[in-house]
Amino acid sequence: MNSYDYIIVGAGSAGCVLANKLGADTRTSILILEAGPLDRDLMIHMPAGVYKAYRDPRINWNYLTEDEPELFERNVDMPRGKVVGGSSSINSMVYMRGHPLDYDRWADECGLKEWRYADCLPYFKAGETSNRGGDDWRGDRGPLGVTRGFYDNPLYDAFIEAGGQAGQGQSDDLNGYNPEGVSRLDATKQNGRRCSAAVAHLKPALKRGNVTLLTRAMVRKVNVEGNRATSVTFEHKGQILTVEAECEIILSGGAINSPQLLMLSGIGPGDHLKTHGIETKIDLPGVGQNLQDHASVMLQYSCTRSFPIHKVNTPLRKAAAGIQWVFTRSGIAASNIWEAGGLIRGNENVPYPNLQYHFGPVGFEYDENEITLLQAFAIHVDQLRPRSRGEITLKSANPNDKALMHFNYLADRHDLSELVEGVHKTRELVAQPAFDELRGVELDPGPEIKSDKQIEDWVRQVTTTDFHPSGTCRMGHGSDAVVDDRMRVHGVEGLRVIDASVMPQIISANLNAPTQMIASRAADYILDARQLTPFEASFSFQ
Repeated sequence: MNSYDYIIVGAGSAGCVLANKLGADTRTSILILEAGPLDRDLMIHMPAGVYKAYRDPRINWNYLTEDEPELFERNVDMPRGKVVGGSSSINSMVYMRGHPLDYDRWADECGLKEWRYADCLPYFKAGETSNRGGDDWRGDRGPLGVTRGFYDNPLYDAFIEAGGQAGQGQSDDLNGYNPEGVSRLDATKQNGRRCSAAVAHLKPALKRGNVTLLTRAMVRKVNVEGNRATSVTFEHKGQILTVEAECEIILSGGAINSPQLLMLSGIGPGDHLKTHGIETKIDLPGVGQNLQDHASVMLQYSCTRSFPIHKVNTPLRKAAAGIQWVFTRSGIAASNIWEAGGLIRGNENVPYPNLQYHFGPVGFEYDENEITLLQAFAIHVDQLRPRSRGEITLKSANPNDKALMHFNYLADRHDLSELVEGVHKTRELVAQPAFDELRGVELDPGPEIKSDKQIEDWVRQVTTTDFHPSGTCRMGHGSDAVVDDRMRVHGVEGLRVIDASVMPQIISANLNAPTQMIASRAADYILDARQLTPFEASFSFQ
């Protein structure tokens, strides 16, 4: 293990894609260093096991934000995957690309001219095999299995019908021609199993023999000589080891770990590094800044009818569902629950949807790590384009100390206002005739919460994350940018950051699909291969 052509830090969504594409040339040697274990837990691969998976401390970084001032000084749980596949192994599997105008904003507002949606769409298509079939918007020959929601439950039907009745719109495919309205969602599932980045990309890469995966390998620093990154120092089985990269070192640890590792390596805001006794190799003020996330609240309503999913939490029914899944890959256990959702506008002044729904046909009650299912239905509503910005900073120079995370949720009053609008929009949707035979009492926030001031207080009491941290190694060309448009770290040769941290502005939907797309494009940049030909698909922008 003296040297490899490429060293990838993190076997998550981006790292797995990179290993697969860079390793297609079997003359290339690649080492992937992953801090977590292999993805062997059955709950990872069973879609309905998502709650067990993401709450399992053995495969989770178990992050916690610092006190959030606008959330009544609460700390927010921030689970991130510490396992092969990264967060794609513990997420809710929702496959969303974001709105095409998100990427056009990157080009127009951030100077990233090669990142319009027309440039990205061919990579989304090439990366997936959709059970919808291939067309101008969807792919049918890629490694990632993508499946439209199929679980049969009248509550999904009521939700979609209500979207039309409320004037919030309906769509056959939010990743296709009409990226607005409510719809059945896609999921990263194939044949009833989770299709994580590890399943889709890493396992095929490992079979070629030129990609080496080392698990439970905790990277301590990137070593920089002059202005070039030359090697990586990591801890494995109690030993401190160093391995050299002949070509490049790629950080794919995510929006929390990648900036932390840069700073531990002396790449970041000089004054901050000095306070922790770290020698500044490259003074990059933007490292750890520009932190963004989707703030989320969940409304719940009791359901007047009982469906099988409401009763599955009993030991006997849970066992029956598990057995059915093991032998047939079907039934409730093959569902990721959040099979419907939507992209909607909270007001008439926004140019495109600024709120997102995730709809589940069951209610939840949490008691620490125990979840009780309720005869109810739940709707998460997210604020998609926050103005608030946070930061990742070091707690100390010790790599084993978790970074400090200040998300500053709702620090900008605009973000709070949009979540209040989200509550109103959700109530408007559930009040439609489609729900008349199913809608019971509002459980959260409850009918007594009426005025905007009451809703604001409730929002601040319950707002949590939708698990989409991003932006902390911003792609761009200004003084606050960390990487260029090909994800090369400014001022350092042989070092790139490729993960959700490079997004200059958060995408208006879930981030797993965009992260894989970014990694796929980055691999072509690394290989100096020609980018896929841009494609101007038509869209219905209302």
